Amino acid sequence: MAAKTWERILGFALRAELPHYRYDDYCQWEGRWELIDGIPYAMAPAPSLRHQRLSLLLASLLEEALDECPHCQALQAVDWRIADDTVVQPDNLVICHQPAQAAYLSEPPVLIAEILSPSTARKDRGLKKRIYEAQSVRWYLLLDGETREALLYELEEGVYGPPHHIRHLRADLGPCTIDIDLDRLWRAKGIAA
Repeated sequence: MAAKTWERILGFALRAELPHYRYDDYCQWEGRWELIDGIPYAMAPAPSLRHQRLSLLLASLLEEALDECPHCQALQAVDWRIADDTVVQPDNLVICHQPAQAAYLSEPPVLIAEILSPSTARKDRGLKKRIYEAQSVRWYLLLDGETREALLYELEEGVYGPPHHIRHLRADLGPCTIDIDLDRLWRAKGIAA
């Protein structure tokens, strides 16, 4: 039997044996987790100082850019409950709707930013990118504090086009447009080399 066939059989068999968790289970766990298709993903260790600093600075720049927009708001890590068995916590996000729940988001953000770290880069570039694309998140920004690079994906006809290396974030959010000089992140105290 071909190797790919065995991989499919083994993957199916292993997945059938794994527990399938739901939002009620997720709410009982201590620490930071994400739940994707019923599978828990630990968010430990805590983000590095550079990661936290980038997230704080980006949140500040987003908030400043949205100052005149009464419809949109910048948020940091918050639960986004996509389905009963899928809950993610983007590092930074922008929503242009009033959340129906106080405990979590249930509608897609218009913009999500993930800050890459060695422990999350693979998931952020692969699994979470596919989730955000499937959920029609219009803008997906990846920030790499080590290389000081920013990659931006834009949803076009339901799929993300190729990423653009950017230094300036210009994004039409619907009710408003943001324009942010991302070089300000790389020059900031605690980030600059």
